[in-house]
Order: sequence, then C-alpha cells, then structure tokens
Amino acid sequence: MHMKKLLGLFQDPEQVANAVTILKEDGFPGEDLDIYSGSPYPEGAFGEHEPGHRLYVFPFIGALVGFTLALLATAATQISYPLVTGGKPILSIPPMTIIVYEGTMLGALIFTVLGVLFESRLPKRNLGLYDTRITEGYIGLLVECPEEQLPKAEQLLHDAGAEDIKKEA
Repeated sequence: MHMKKLLGLFQDPEQVANAVTILKEDGFPGEDLDIYSGSPYPEGAFGEHEPGHRLYVFPFIGALVGFTLALLATAATQISYPLVTGGKPILSIPPMTIIVYEGTMLGALIFTVLGVLFESRLPKRNLGLYDTRITEGYIGLLVECPEEQLPKAEQLLHDAGAEDIKKEA
C-alpha cells in the first residue's frame, strides 16, 4: 500500500476546520492530516490530531549524564593527582559539588537543544509537498492516504472549498 499526499489550499480557517471534520468522518485518520499555515494558530484549532511529544525526557537524561560525567571527572582527577593538604581527605565533597552542579546543568541544556531538534524532526532533507502561497495567507491541509483513496480525498477537499489541490509527484 503506497501512501500519496494531497495539499488542499484554503483561504478561510473555517473551511479548513470543516475539511478536517469531513475527512475524519469519512475514515481518514487524524494522524494523516497536517495543517500548514503562515499565521500562528493554536494547536488543535482546526480539529487536527495533536501529536504527543517526549521533549520533557531529554533534560532529565541530559542532567543524569552530565551529573555522572562531572562526578567521574572530579573524582578521577582527585584520585589521579592525590594532593593531601593538611590531612584532609583526597576526595573533597564541597568543591566537587560546584563542578557536579555545572556538569548537570550543562548536560540538561545540551540534551534539551538536541531534544528540540529531534522532536522537530530537524533537519528535514525533503520538504515534501508545499506551496509558496501558504506564506501569503493561505492555509494548507495536507492529506496522506493510500493511492486508492486519492480521488476520494481530492473530491472531499474540493467539496470543502479548497481553492487549489496539489498532488505529490
């Protein structure tokens, strides 16, 4: 089953919301519908599927990695170069906490940036189906469906008021 894409261009946000509703009622899954807009609309404003994300996991993993690496680095340095000062222990905890704190924050920050790139699916090598009129105020409704359902999806987009419909080559 080969998946194809259709891009319907609308000028009215109400038409897009109606088109999404019609497509969903006709059996097209919400995960296969995507909205392209040059204007900021809140997530779910058109009734489209809101995908879940795992961005909150990345800072926690990064903090754990940063904490571990900083702890190992400070402990390994103090053990590799033992410098006994006035009978104090070689592994001195108070100075280590500063380095461990900084390592934890650095790890969390780096993993957060990587998580944003990962969750945003960046960089995209292939932009896929797009129309430059979207940046001029049009709203695009992208439908991904099996090749057999392509004429049905095209008719539904047309009936919903799409001004233009582009097919994937």
